[in-house]
Amino acid sequence: MLLDTAALYFRAFYGVPDTVRGPGGAPVNAVRGLLDMIARLATEFEPTEIVACWDNDWRPQWRVDLIPTYKTHRVVAEPTPSTTPDAHLAIESVPDLLTPQVPVIREVLGALGIPIVGAARHEADDVIGTLASHASIPVDIVTGDRDLFQLVDDSRQVRVIYTGRGMSRLEILTEASLTEKTGVSPAQYADFAVLRGDASDGLPGIAGVGEKTAATLLASWGSLDGIVAAAADPGAIMGASVRAKILAAAADYLRVAPTVVRVVRDLNLPAFDARIRSSTPDQVAALDRLGTDWGLGASMTRAREALHRRVSD
Repeated sequence: MLLDTAALYFRAFYGVPDTVRGPGGAPVNAVRGLLDMIARLATEFEPTEIVACWDNDWRPQWRVDLIPTYKTHRVVAEPTPSTTPDAHLAIESVPDLLTPQVPVIREVLGALGIPIVGAARHEADDVIGTLASHASIPVDIVTGDRDLFQLVDDSRQVRVIYTGRGMSRLEILTEASLTEKTGVSPAQYADFAVLRGDASDGLPGIAGVGEKTAATLLASWGSLDGIVAAAADPGAIMGASVRAKILAAAADYLRVAPTVVRVVRDLNLPAFDARIRSSTPDQVAALDRLGTDWGLGASMTRAREALHRRVSD
């Protein structure tokens, strides 16, 4: 099970009232919400391994170089010029009450034995793409990010557990259910996303081409390359308005957008052990301390019991 960690703890933060506080008055709603999610997921889907995939760089410069609007609306401060390797990193807009919870989340995950895996200059999506593409066992990707639909692969038993409608209405997406939901196959999904755009990621898409038109174009021409070729072919049967929009975008946006949208699948990631296993004495002590210090109460208990149940099983 691959967790799109930031997507989940943001959802937890907004889903659990920020009046949920620890003994010292610090907010712990995101921490407790994420623990409850882990308990629910471990119980319902029974993974043997769990990885917390991390955004080491939530807005990689190489993606911004290709599409400058990429995630621009999430930026609260631009970097100052520097020669340091990570000087390009812009500061992401994160609620003030969430920021201090992120280190606690990392500590709790570590104590639970769930490895945190990230990669320099890449997003969690790219970590997930790499792990899902090279796994030797079935994979469940837990995310609210539609871009990861491109990784669904029945032949390799890769599914997406989609949280977009909330944890109480999880959607399990296979190739058939994804096609029913979107009108396109996983192999076409990245091209579909390029065409329709995504305001949440600052991807403009093609003006006037929404999801229905994008799906229709892909049904007719198979891929983005096929659509562009058809638009350039006077003999191809394509509406004049759509043809004009595609040709206007092809020279710039359509040339770079696929690289931005497609997740990376070949990162060189560090070694880790994601097996759900019995806690060491040090982990037990750390979990007890974290539960007490931060008032994690029943949420911590549920997560520990759900993971312990997997070990026992």
